[in-house]
Amino acid sequence: MFRHLLLSTVLLISLFWSHFSGAQQPTLTIYSYNSFMSEWGPGEAIKQGFEAQCHCQLEVITLGDGVSILNRIQLEGDKTNADVVLGLDNNLLEQAKLTNIFIPHQIDKPDNLYTDWWDNEFMPYDFGYFAFIYNKQKIKNPPRSMQQLVDNKDHWKIIYQDPRTSTPGLGLLLWVKKVYGDDAAQAWQKIAKNTVTVTKGWSESYGMFLKNEADLVLSYSTSPVAHIISDNDHRFAAAIFDEGHYRQVEVAAIVKYTQQPELARQFLHYLLTPEIQRQFAEKNVMYPIIKTDLPAAYQQIDTVKKALEFDAKQVELNQKSWVREWQVAVSK
Repeated sequence: MFRHLLLSTVLLISLFWSHFSGAQQPTLTIYSYNSFMSEWGPGEAIKQGFEAQCHCQLEVITLGDGVSILNRIQLEGDKTNADVVLGLDNNLLEQAKLTNIFIPHQIDKPDNLYTDWWDNEFMPYDFGYFAFIYNKQKIKNPPRSMQQLVDNKDHWKIIYQDPRTSTPGLGLLLWVKKVYGDDAAQAWQKIAKNTVTVTKGWSESYGMFLKNEADLVLSYSTSPVAHIISDNDHRFAAAIFDEGHYRQVEVAAIVKYTQQPELARQFLHYLLTPEIQRQFAEKNVMYPIIKTDLPAAYQQIDTVKKALEFDAKQVELNQKSWVREWQVAVSK
């Protein structure tokens, strides 16, 4: 009996410590955008892969698009639960730096970068180009320039995202400004005549487009890749413009209030591993930031010939006035 009692005691102690040690696993909280954790996004695979090697729990909280993420973390300040923010971009960079909420990531610049972009505080993990997507079965002669889209003699119905809440929406605002300069207000007035709606985020607008509620939707030049990989669907294409396309670089950063700085840094390192860079190419449908073999579907889409971009400081200095210009123009 004593032997059975001893075995039972050992078993109880073993179960207690197993439960206790599991409960003590650290939690790393990530703020990201909705599509990151969608059923087609890379988030779940990244979460499971990182948890398997970090002996931690990864909690991902989705908050719309990058603009919404930055607004939320500014509002929370030192009360935020976020350890890492994933989904800001180059256009929000200066604004994010001025919040004084993020710390240097201390990750060395890789030798095999796919693009020329790097920052010591905000680590890039993928990049792409904003573009308008259309259905080739519906539109046989798509716009070949921003001017053709703005003039819109074919009366294409357009959906895009709000620049106040969405990084693609902000990207379009900057794209129009880059092409039209002082004439941007007139361009917006013309665009407004054929705009179905302006959505808060990308997911809503792309969903409406897929339900045939618009002819053209603001997305990325690589968006057709998702349809090819997921459904072998070749109906969708990006309208490639002569003036060029605005570039977006997506970044991740460590929040200075984190209690897990080393774990946060480990997560950022993980984002640059070849297998995760491949996940961004396949499921985030963006170009990986380091040189990585791309899925075959990338060879089946039209590519951007010219990249457009404002300096981040220019964006921060002018963003509010450019947003006001857009608001006034589209309300007329």
